[in-house]
Amino acid sequence: MTGMMLLVLGAVAIAFLLALVIYFRVPAFLALIIVSLLTGLAAGIPAAKLMDIITEGVSKTMSSVLLVVGLGAILGRLIEVSGGADSLARYFTSLMGSRRIIAAVTTASFILGIPVFFDVGYIILAPIIFGFARTAKLNPLLLGLPVAGVLMVVHVIMPPHPGPVAVAGLLNLDAGLLTSVGVAISILAAILGYVISRRLPVSGIHATEDIPGVGQENSVSTGGNPPSPWTVAGLVVLPIAQIMVGTLGAMIAPKDSPTAHVVGLIGYPAVALLVAVILAATVIGRGQQWSWKERAEVLESALPAVAVIIFVTGAGGAFARVLVESGIGKVLSDFLVAAHLPLILTAYVVALAIRVSQGSATVAMLTAAGIIAEPVSSAVLSPVATTVVACAVGFGALAASHINDSGFWIVTRYLGLNVKDGLKTWTVVSTIFSLSGFLVCILAWLALV
Repeated sequence: MTGMMLLVLGAVAIAFLLALVIYFRVPAFLALIIVSLLTGLAAGIPAAKLMDIITEGVSKTMSSVLLVVGLGAILGRLIEVSGGADSLARYFTSLMGSRRIIAAVTTASFILGIPVFFDVGYIILAPIIFGFARTAKLNPLLLGLPVAGVLMVVHVIMPPHPGPVAVAGLLNLDAGLLTSVGVAISILAAILGYVISRRLPVSGIHATEDIPGVGQENSVSTGGNPPSPWTVAGLVVLPIAQIMVGTLGAMIAPKDSPTAHVVGLIGYPAVALLVAVILAATVIGRGQQWSWKERAEVLESALPAVAVIIFVTGAGGAFARVLVESGIGKVLSDFLVAAHLPLILTAYVVALAIRVSQGSATVAMLTAAGIIAEPVSSAVLSPVATTVVACAVGFGALAASHINDSGFWIVTRYLGLNVKDGLKTWTVVSTIFSLSGFLVCILAWLALV
């Protein structure tokens, strides 16, 4: 199949998927599997290999989100049922005033997002977002969308996240320099993206899907004495602190040493969340005077609500894998490189194109950095200018989060949005933060080159 035909196929596949989900109301999980099969066959992938590719896409994606989503949902459910989210929200709302809540939570998400992967951070913060929204009588989207946008900015720009670290290696950049320059660019991009995204009209958009852990009836009675705000804050910060210990330990401890293995285990996201769940079940359960049977009921009640997130995210991974194997992303990136755009624009647009075509921000960054590595080397740029190019790659990989991105399903399902409203809100917000960051990169580029 020719390159142009592959590009047309990719566009048709995405349009067909949107039509199935939005207009024909086919469940997203089923629609993603159907379109993955049809796209693979149309692209000429051998039938004998196609199901292996789909299964690989599902298993790879599920392996990264299954434990995190499940344990994160349990932690959130414990905090939600006990009234902990509302307790924390009331305390900080009275302390800061409801008008400053959105900015405060968004700022906190920037700090928390540095050591924590995007999906982990969002799942941990989800019950807190709804607690603040209830207390301040705000549409949860006003909190949830900018928090997700800021977490993604950190995810694509700041080490120790895997995308930025890999880009630094491919472009022969010092990770410390990327961190120093990246934090300044990220802060400016986050502020600009936050200010612009606040103008997005969301007043008429409300949750139409079940929200994990929110609004479910409780078969377990509460003790009428919710956890203190600092208990809840401690339970939220604990897994983040553990992950940070693991990240710093991996940098400091000798590679393959016993110390490195121990801190790596401590800082593994699933282990960090498991520790927080055990501690929450013990502390909150005792405070609510729950029996162990009642605690078990609360723990189990969290899982059915997130099953759809896990399955849909896995199916999204299958679709993304089929798009990668079909060669659509490579054709698109080759076409853009051949257009001889300015280097900073090429870095951004190539990453954006790969992001749109296959979904994963990290894969988009790796692929784009590999494509532009030689042009960057030939341009003989200063280290700081090369760092700005690396940031442009990251912001390109942030844009247009949609149905082939696992992050799209996590954000929209946790905010209770259907696909149509998710495209109107989260896809737009991710693009706003992307363009805001790219604007900062352009200004820095013009000042340096």
